[in-house]
Amino acid sequence: MVSGWLLPIFGTKNLVTMNSRKNTIRAFLALMTLTVIWGYNWVVMKSALLYAGAFQFAALRTVIGTVCLFAVVIVMRKPLRIKEMPTLILLGLLQTSGFTGLLIWALVEGGAGKTAVLTYTMPFWVMVLAWPLLGEKIRGLQWPAALLSTMGMLFILDPMHLGADTFSMFLALLSGIFWALSVIVAKKLHHRVPDLDLLTLTAWQMLFGSIPIMIAAILVPAPTMQWTPYFIGAVIFNSVFCNALAWILWLYALQRLSAGVASMSSMLAPVIGVMAAWGQLQEVPTTTEFIGMTLIGLSLAIISIISIRKHTPIDPAMGQD
Repeated sequence: MVSGWLLPIFGTKNLVTMNSRKNTIRAFLALMTLTVIWGYNWVVMKSALLYAGAFQFAALRTVIGTVCLFAVVIVMRKPLRIKEMPTLILLGLLQTSGFTGLLIWALVEGGAGKTAVLTYTMPFWVMVLAWPLLGEKIRGLQWPAALLSTMGMLFILDPMHLGADTFSMFLALLSGIFWALSVIVAKKLHHRVPDLDLLTLTAWQMLFGSIPIMIAAILVPAPTMQWTPYFIGAVIFNSVFCNALAWILWLYALQRLSAGVASMSSMLAPVIGVMAAWGQLQEVPTTTEFIGMTLIGLSLAIISIISIRKHTPIDPAMGQD
């Protein structure tokens, strides 16, 4: 029988454990909500391009998203002044101009599901590019992951039967490469300035990255935007939910879950993108595309498992779509 003076101690421990479990459950629900938002957004972006040019839509998404992020920074009383401006400009060109601009351009001709999968080859490109840029050699399970990703891309691209969407697939792969480069730059920045606020960093890089997209939106000819209810909803969904709200959910989840688990769960986004495109846009993958997507999915799973073992995130600083 437990002595009376020990009961408060045991009660406190149980209370702490219960609160910890509740926080973990809430964080996981936040992460799942975020994954659904990012995954379904591939269909939203593809559909929105029926009413606007690629760069016009990208400019609206990034500019309004930037305003929303800075508003969140101010409301949460995060520091507005930030160091390492040259690096943040480079990060903006890679992450916002390159990654976001290219993936939306890829959606003009390519399917939402296929573009999502090819863009999410980012962890593979990080692994490959980290060798010459960071001196991190490919080791152990990374080799089968690299092989699976390479085979998967070959199955999806199908070099022997190139179709009309070849350029779109190239843009999607290039988008993933730009995303990977931004991750490497972000890692180097984090090592130099470990206390840099993540939300402020994201807001500034998006501001810098929005400028080339705005210039492209002005210079590249495009049909007049049709401000239909769906298009307005798509712009709001992308700029508010997929940027400001998504980043709050992402940071909330990272504070309460291991980074490896958070990163692995976010890999569900392209799966949701493929399924949503299949069901809503009738984008049925061919046999070779399905095999390629499966191989890339297995590769991402292996890379995520490696990340969990190391207790480090695949992509600690950059957002996804």
